[in-house]
Amino acid sequence: MMKRHWKLMTLILAAVMIFGLPACTKKKISSEPSATSEEERRRAEEERQRELDRQKALQEEDLKEGSLSEQMARERLETERSIFENEDIYFEFDSVRLTPQAQELLQKKASWLREYKTTTVVIEGHADNRGTNEYNLALGEGRAQSAKTFLVDLGIDASRLQTISYGEERPLDPRETEDAWAKNRRAHFVIQE
Repeated sequence: MMKRHWKLMTLILAAVMIFGLPACTKKKISSEPSATSEEERRRAEEERQRELDRQKALQEEDLKEGSLSEQMARERLETERSIFENEDIYFEFDSVRLTPQAQELLQKKASWLREYKTTTVVIEGHADNRGTNEYNLALGEGRAQSAKTFLVDLGIDASRLQTISYGEERPLDPRETEDAWAKNRRAHFVIQE
């Protein structure tokens, strides 16, 4: 931003020097146009044109820099959104209690939500497929609520957080192994547009 202001000040100073200084000099009044005054006019016009071209080039450079920084900001936001949505928190078997790792990840999510104050999030609660469908829906809801409560306690407005439970309906890993069940006991975060 300071670079842009310095460029603008330089341009203004150059314009004043080009257009203002000739007005301060004494002019010789003559009824006949002289060859030197014609040459001076031509040089002054060429100098003005060079200055205008330089100003145009600087403006184009400023526009490119602005577009580039906007693009970089959009790419950064998309990367951060992707990380936010793809980092799930995991739970122990038959539990809605947040692990220390889950709490650490929720603290990062809270920091991000504080930076992007208008963002709203749906917290999806999931369970493995052991137990009844009703039980797993309740367990998923408890997990989503645990994450929401923790974020609210960290200062995130509750109106920005919604919860939903999918129970065992949307497994991350459909296999019937301990490793797969552990992946399915999670809370997933979806940013709303």
